Amino acid sequence: MSQTIGKADRKAKKSYTLSPESVEFLEATRKKRRAASTSAILEEILQNVRRENERATIERAVADYYSSLSDKQVAEQTEWGDLAEREFPDQERG
Repeated sequence: MSQTIGKADRKAKKSYTLSPESVEFLEATRKKRRAASTSAILEEILQNVRRENERATIERAVADYYSSLSDKQVAEQTEWGDLAEREFPDQERG
């Protein structure tokens, strides 16, 4: 049985020059979290930043959408929201 690694699962070995403070931070974080490697910590940090950037992009797009609505469209959206709250009062909001 052969195991195929997908393109997204492969890791690329790269070399970067970091300040001593950054290296110290990565090492301290690795020890604190008992991570397998400093690379794992760096990967986690980068993924968190990437997700935050994506979240901010979505939030901007939503804000831009709602800012572009006319007063009539805002009133209509509010009515739909009120209807949903009346029809589904026991649903958790999250």
